[in-house]
Amino acid sequence: VFIAQSRASGSHRDVEDEELTRIFVMIPKFYTEEDLREKFKMYGDIEYCSIIKNKTTGESKGLGYVRYLKPSQAARAIEECDRGYRAILAEPKNKSSESFEHDYYSNNTRQESRANTLPFCGQPEFCSFEKNESRIQESVSKRLSVVSRLPFIQEQLFALFDLVPGLEYCDVQRDPHTNSGYAVIQYSTAASAIYAKYKLHGFEYPPGNRLTVIFLEDGSDSSE
Repeated sequence: VFIAQSRASGSHRDVEDEELTRIFVMIPKFYTEEDLREKFKMYGDIEYCSIIKNKTTGESKGLGYVRYLKPSQAARAIEECDRGYRAILAEPKNKSSESFEHDYYSNNTRQESRANTLPFCGQPEFCSFEKNESRIQESVSKRLSVVSRLPFIQEQLFALFDLVPGLEYCDVQRDPHTNSGYAVIQYSTAASAIYAKYKLHGFEYPPGNRLTVIFLEDGSDSSE
């Protein structure tokens, strides 16, 4: 979608650079840039790695960027790296990076309620995540509820959520009294549902019509 839009405006390379080749990850605070590069070089050619540090103390915030040469390499890293890295596409540099970093960090740490549920605790190197960084766990599932003030078109909504791998079904319903849109989306894994919610909650589709995306209880163990 980004590439198609940018070709029309003649800024294909700029958009590709900003939107599709840079990923944002959560990492242990002791990681160096070389450690980060070593962990992610298997997915493609890395242009650079950077670790976000506290401007006052110079200490790592436990967050970093990895920039690849190709969008396909960034996509592969997001899909194949350990889920504990919480890898997502980074916001373009011309947007507020500090706000993005804060929202990302808050969203991800909020899902962990105890130290033994922190990412990577099956691996000793990742148990250094500080206990006081954990927050109240958010109930997640493989199923999402999508609400809109405008009615949905089945094929269009399916195509939108099918951008995230693992879509199993998209059931569009319509309230005859309000004419608003309502749909139930289900993915094969909770990870896909989490990613879809993160990327599409608040997304304007069509422009001016903001989507509301929340988790629906599907009977699975949310701690998994």
